[in-house]
Amino acid sequence: MKTTTMNLSEIKLSSEYLRLDTDVETLQKSIENVGLINPLTINNENELLAGARRYQAVTALGWTEVPVHVVDRQTLEQELISIDENLVRSPLDKLEFEKCLNRGREIFEELNPLVNRVDLTIKDLSTEEKKAEKELEEQDQDSFAAVTAEKTGLSKSVIKGAIKRDALASEAVKQARRVGDINASQTNEIIKLDKDIQERILPVIADKTVKEAKKIIAAAKTGGFDAAIEESDNIIPLPKEFANLKNLSKRVNKNLSRILLEELVYEGPELKSINKEIFKLKENLDTYFRMMNLEAPAPKAVMPTEEIIVENTVELDDTFNPEYMSQDENHTEENTTL
Repeated sequence: MKTTTMNLSEIKLSSEYLRLDTDVETLQKSIENVGLINPLTINNENELLAGARRYQAVTALGWTEVPVHVVDRQTLEQELISIDENLVRSPLDKLEFEKCLNRGREIFEELNPLVNRVDLTIKDLSTEEKKAEKELEEQDQDSFAAVTAEKTGLSKSVIKGAIKRDALASEAVKQARRVGDINASQTNEIIKLDKDIQERILPVIADKTVKEAKKIIAAAKTGGFDAAIEESDNIIPLPKEFANLKNLSKRVNKNLSRILLEELVYEGPELKSINKEIFKLKENLDTYFRMMNLEAPAPKAVMPTEEIIVENTVELDDTFNPEYMSQDENHTEENTTL
């Protein structure tokens, strides 16, 4: 894509979908005051692809020349085909996958200016707002997220989250994630801030849990960097080992509860190895109770597994092949963070 200036009279209004009968008075005043921030988009045949309202406004203002983005549709379509192939068939690491998704979104929306666009804003929504957004998402059939969901088996929300991480994260944040200093969940919090602030806040939250990072980011949004530092200083750090212990314990309890509740029985070749690990776990738990001066609670009735809430903390492996996501129960969306 190249940007240039051309005579307004040379632009062709060929598409039947261009909206050329809308009220542009407000837009006209804005362009009068601050200029045309976003150029029109045309193809190599000078046909207007996007920017019909802007075209109307500058025409009404008497402009004779206008800045334009010239899109080589064939080249973009070829790039989009290549990206689709990578998304579906090539094993990509998480950051490569997100980069492909975001670039694919850019091309798709440029080639199809009338489809629903992926909203890149980060919002703190209420329960009702989340419900309303979910309903709109279910109705969406033509956005890049919807089309890609069909191809990859991922949900629209997972795809949108991945796109936002690539589009909104600074290079420093991406590099920190690339080397393992932060994960996707922490990145989801960091990108709520402007990119210049992200780099300053990165060292502050690199060793924090997601819950702690949320508090620090919230403080930065309302009170600036100094408020974030103050919030960080007030946090009693939770060692990663204890955070992992908490989450893994929930998963173990969920599985054990299901086995006990449903009286599941297994007599295969792995039984000896499983029981060996369980005995080792019991020994470690007994030692842990003594170290913490804890008294083991009396046994209770087994809860139904539906009542056990497990936090979503597992990330994808270093390589990711979405083509097989829906076929592998260990990589389902409900326990995966891109």
